[in-house]
Amino acid sequence: MLVSDFDYNLPEELIAQLPTEKRENSRMLVLNRKAHTITHKHFYDITEYLNKDTLLVLNNTKVIPARLYGYKDTGAKIEILLLEAKDENHWSCLIKPSKRITPSTKISISEDLKIKVSERLEDDGEWLVELIYNGQLSDILHKVGNIPLPPYIERKIQTEAQKNFDMERYQTVYAKQEGSVAAPTAGLHFTQDILDKLKANGVEIAYVTLNVGLGTFRPVKCENVLDHKMHSETFEITEENADIINRARNNGKTITAVGTTTVRTLETAYKKYGEIKACKDHSELFIYPPYKFNVVDNLITNFHLPKSTLLMLVSAMAGKDFIFEAYENAIANKYRFFSYGDCMYIE
Repeated sequence: MLVSDFDYNLPEELIAQLPTEKRENSRMLVLNRKAHTITHKHFYDITEYLNKDTLLVLNNTKVIPARLYGYKDTGAKIEILLLEAKDENHWSCLIKPSKRITPSTKISISEDLKIKVSERLEDDGEWLVELIYNGQLSDILHKVGNIPLPPYIERKIQTEAQKNFDMERYQTVYAKQEGSVAAPTAGLHFTQDILDKLKANGVEIAYVTLNVGLGTFRPVKCENVLDHKMHSETFEITEENADIINRARNNGKTITAVGTTTVRTLETAYKKYGEIKACKDHSELFIYPPYKFNVVDNLITNFHLPKSTLLMLVSAMAGKDFIFEAYENAIANKYRFFSYGDCMYIE
């Protein structure tokens, strides 16, 4: 199977630069796998599709202001994207430009935060750095850091108002556990009002945490799909939520995952333990067609980049031909694509 088999042409004007004014007003393409139908809805219509026989599983990770700008001693401007904490003071990160970066390079972010480069990691383009600071790192990052928007969302001038806007909107309303460098974007459409309506309909809700990192958004550089190796991402399932998920499965409820990160968390846990077990672990699971889903029945997801692992995952869920038919339909009807764009519900 070739990566180029998952390519498609997307008009640039359909790449969403801003979210809809109201989260729930995003459009929603509904794919019914059994009937092979495609229906045009809005996200607020999701309450018509989920009922007391549904368990909705959400990824409650929270995006941190992980993009930092600083200067080397030479005065050269440096951009750093923090990826994952290795311990209290050491992080893996991406550095740009990295051509003249060496171990022991020092970068000044602010009076409160300095960075010392420790070593280049084996993974392509990653570095291990030491963060030198006084006080609480979370407070400092929120003061000097930026929300790490994807590169296809262009912010030529990042005003304070725009930074605050993205800080709110590039975050789910149920975000709780800090650690992600990208949002689980399928969840951006939910409002507290919709969650309350779903609960009133008898929909049960469970939460997992997967800290979104390189594994989700790193591009596939090889041509043979089987040659791609997923970057490891950390996840956690609490005992309370493991019990909710296992009970729902035992009672025959439909497991509806919100986002590909939730899918990978649930499917990884099942593959490792044979059940949904309370755990803190790592996922390197790469889902592509054909794949037998052991836990997830239905999926709420955004529209994904060409040739991405996320597009391969949804193709495994709905069938590649059906997904590409749906994408053609979405493009013809001018749906908005990617992180701040519209979504689809695969049932």
